[in-house]
Amino acid sequence: MIFLFPKLKVFIVSIVFACVAEHIKHPRPNGRRPGGQKHEKDNEFEKTIDIFNNQNNDMQDTLPQQNGSWTLLQKIGFRFFFIYIILYTSPWDSLSIIPGVGYLIDLYNQLVEWAVIKANEHFFRVFNIKHVKPVFNGSGDTSFAWAANYFMLVVAGMGAIIWSLTDWRRKSYRQLNYLLCLFTRYSVALIAFGYGIQKIFALQMPFPMLSHLATPLGDLLPMRFSWLFIGYSAPYEIFSGVMEVLVAVLLLYRRTATMGALIATAVFINVMMLNLCYDIPVKLYSMNLVLLCLYLLANEYRRIACFFVLNKEAAACAVYHYPLTKKWMRVSRIIIKVAIVFLLGKSFYETLQYARESKITTVHKDFKPGVYEVTQYVVNKDTLPALVTDTIRWKDVIFENNQMGSINSGDTLFRRRYGRGYFIFEVDTLQPIINFKKTRQDVTNILSLHYLRPDSNTIQLWGKQKTDSLFIELKRSARHFQLAEKQFHWLSEANR
Repeated sequence: MIFLFPKLKVFIVSIVFACVAEHIKHPRPNGRRPGGQKHEKDNEFEKTIDIFNNQNNDMQDTLPQQNGSWTLLQKIGFRFFFIYIILYTSPWDSLSIIPGVGYLIDLYNQLVEWAVIKANEHFFRVFNIKHVKPVFNGSGDTSFAWAANYFMLVVAGMGAIIWSLTDWRRKSYRQLNYLLCLFTRYSVALIAFGYGIQKIFALQMPFPMLSHLATPLGDLLPMRFSWLFIGYSAPYEIFSGVMEVLVAVLLLYRRTATMGALIATAVFINVMMLNLCYDIPVKLYSMNLVLLCLYLLANEYRRIACFFVLNKEAAACAVYHYPLTKKWMRVSRIIIKVAIVFLLGKSFYETLQYARESKITTVHKDFKPGVYEVTQYVVNKDTLPALVTDTIRWKDVIFENNQMGSINSGDTLFRRRYGRGYFIFEVDTLQPIINFKKTRQDVTNILSLHYLRPDSNTIQLWGKQKTDSLFIELKRSARHFQLAEKQFHWLSEANR
């Protein structure tokens, strides 16, 4: 319903002003009824007209006039940010679902990729790197990403100069700025909702696994440390998500858009500082999100300054109000709102499905989750003692839910993360054999071992690792991690 109220409001106000216009077009002499006496309803109607006229005058005082002139700095700044925001958000990518259009968009993206690579080779050389290439590995701060951001800034600067030279007579860009603010507002709302709904379901930063709890604090990288810090407390993560969803809801409604932009700026500055201070590789993205929020606030800096700093009366918001005088404008507005509702609903549904799937855990009866100490490690019939200097010998093995696990070993056969070797395992109970893989996407096994369960707390593994024969005995440990208790105390008689 929140998307219907603004349209309903416009419809009602339009009817009222139509009545007013009709009254002005065919007025009664002196506003009197035949007979020379003013009727009580006429008085009420005139008061209503005065109210709407006053409100309209107040609004026109705060709205940028259609023919009002902008300063040179405002016009140049708008041209720069218009080009940069459009290039950065690339809204045309959403048109790739149209048959034939996707091919053209791919060609465009390939051209931009080539231009970024060449520009970096000859001009930018970000962080002294000459040759960059696009990689998709979860990091948003790759050398190519930095080069692409430099490229967009340069193109926006050059475009603003050319635009200023060819359109120097233009007094303002009120309509274009309205559309840019509208697009930016909805873009930030969709991004905030997407991240927020994941946090509400505690999906973005999950609770630390046993492998994380068994990793020495000093072996963690700052990014993983911050991820575990937030993931430890589901209430804090949910609170963060609620604030981001609140941002999205406020930005969708024109009356609350200013409050939404203010809260969005605070929320995303906090995210940006986390990324910068904990070396999380989404720095560029978060900085650009803050830039989008600041652009929205910059359009209302006078009224914000009056309210928060100067202690003066603040004018009504005029940035998101534009007279939709033609039918296609009003129809387009409805289509856009329906599209936004659809995208929000799609995001919520996909996150809900993922949350349900994440709650489904698989536990193999022979490899129950827990910490297993390596009591025997025999290579080619030679028993290796547990020495601190031995980086290859397995010291402990952790089996997690959903057929995941890790080994306290420096063996590069496994996927190395924070001093441990991570793996995915599959069990063939007919043999019986346990197969180890680095990732779920791998087709080939990195290691296959026979296993035996002499008792409920012991697992024996044996087989071949390349040319070496292995025999490993695991004993389930009673090791307990205090951090897994999720402690909370209203009362603490001593510093914890």
